Amino acid sequence: MSIKNYPNDHKFTALEVMQDSPVIPVIVVDEVADAVPMAKALLEGGIRMLEVTLRTPKALSVIEAISKEVSGVVVGVGTVRNAEQAESAKRAGARFAVSPGITAEVARACRDLGLALLPGVATASEVMLALEEGYSELKFFPAVQAGGIKMLQAFAGPFTDVKFCPTGGINLVNAREFLSLKNVVCVGGSWLVPQKAIEDKDWKQITTLAREARTLAI
Repeated sequence: MSIKNYPNDHKFTALEVMQDSPVIPVIVVDEVADAVPMAKALLEGGIRMLEVTLRTPKALSVIEAISKEVSGVVVGVGTVRNAEQAESAKRAGARFAVSPGITAEVARACRDLGLALLPGVATASEVMLALEEGYSELKFFPAVQAGGIKMLQAFAGPFTDVKFCPTGGINLVNAREFLSLKNVVCVGGSWLVPQKAIEDKDWKQITTLAREARTLAI
């Protein structure tokens, strides 16, 4: 999986986001001051698609700092649950979005905003709802808890046109097995950005973890 060059103003599709790296880091950052060095550490390790989750009060400021100060990184927003969050994240500089579930409101808001979206699904009915809204690149969440490898294998039968990014319970140990599935393009994982590494400002560790994640494509 090689890194493709895109123009600075490129409007990403969900598939392009998924194909850029075997792992999309799922990031929780409490302090804005940590945003830029963390993003640079991931980029140095070969990971540039970053999902900053809306799980902290400063998440939008983190997105804004990364989008303005770290050239080469494509910052996205995670844990999007409504249209207002999608709009705020787009204003802050997010270029793609990830949601824990699928609703018509979120699906249509992201489409109207021109924000690539990976909507979350865990059941066949949710996959069908995503397809009705025009989305065929989906986040399978929570992956391990919702059936893991066997569930994705089962989805492959009726949903031959759908590609997945399983997230939830994924780590360096089991990621390769998920990535071996034909309907899986990448995985999402928080192990690339451990909270202790961020607290300790151990950016070298994060770079090392990113480099390890890149090897999953080989």
